[in-house]
Amino acid sequence: KFLHNLMEKKDFEAWLDNISITFLSLTDLQKNETLDHLISLSGAVQLRHLSNNLEILLKRDFLKLLPLELSFYLLKWLDPHTLLTCCLVSKQWNKVISACTEVWQTACKNLGWQIDDSVQDPLHWKKVYLKAILRMKQLKDHEAFETSSLIGHSARVYALYYRDGLLCTGSDDLSAKLWDVSTGQCIYGIQTHTCATVKFDEQKLVTGSFDNTVACWEWSSGAKTQHFRGHTGAVFSVDYNDELDVLVSGSADFTVKVWALSTGTCLNTLTGHTEWVTKVVLQKCKVKSLMHSPGDYILLSADKYEIKIWPIGREINCKCLKTLSVSEDRSISLQPRLHFDGKYIVCSSALGLYQWDFASYDIVR
Repeated sequence: KFLHNLMEKKDFEAWLDNISITFLSLTDLQKNETLDHLISLSGAVQLRHLSNNLEILLKRDFLKLLPLELSFYLLKWLDPHTLLTCCLVSKQWNKVISACTEVWQTACKNLGWQIDDSVQDPLHWKKVYLKAILRMKQLKDHEAFETSSLIGHSARVYALYYRDGLLCTGSDDLSAKLWDVSTGQCIYGIQTHTCATVKFDEQKLVTGSFDNTVACWEWSSGAKTQHFRGHTGAVFSVDYNDELDVLVSGSADFTVKVWALSTGTCLNTLTGHTEWVTKVVLQKCKVKSLMHSPGDYILLSADKYEIKIWPIGREINCKCLKTLSVSEDRSISLQPRLHFDGKYIVCSSALGLYQWDFASYDIVR
């Protein structure tokens, strides 16, 4: 029996060699036809065997086989959405892709996230990215915030200023109100003029008005402690600094005025804007450049098309240090809106959001 099987095996091998030589001499089309015919003759055992072997021959798990550095280099060419899909392939793929810090940090930066390089956990940035994507979706679908109404004014509310859980509102009903946002309760109400802008601290409220004046009010008594007259157009923005005893105001008369906060005296009128000045910001500088040093007080004033930067403290010969352009759009709009923290200027305009580095005046993004 053994000899018989051996002979069979010899015959089989000879037959297989013969078939192989013939198969190799065929054209590609004939080879395909031969394979199709053999597959049609195969049973379940043969088909399973074929399937298992084809997977090994055709598929290579390159993330398993490559050194980690090469894997990371390859992954850098893929967009985050594709990478998230790749994470679903296997646990091994998910582990490697999630640990590619550079990819996820870049993805977070592209979404505008601030990057803290001191975080050592390699899986941290993928989590941050997923959280960011969720927040963006919530914003888009209007699900990111809970809304509640503060009811009390009897006419249009034009002016808002928020600080430390308190919101001040100024209205055409000739009043300003201070609200506790968490409870919705009105803490103070003051009879004022029409408010186009408001700013407050613990003791006082400063209002800019459509009647072309600025006024300072005391919360506790509701009394007007100072009146600033001189603009010939509505006052759209105010800012002040108690330490400097300075108040600044931007107006529809295209000017910025600098006032002594305690006396109401106009120290200077800054000209050069060609549109309504809709925002003024008074802030201490935190960076050094050719034009200013850390600790200098800086005034920013914005109209629809540009931001002007002025030194404060040199009132007599106050020259504009720099003009930044924000828009070419000629449609009617009260934008831009402006924010300055001493290091960066951020401004919204009809064209989008701009960020400048204050040391170099370069656009960061």
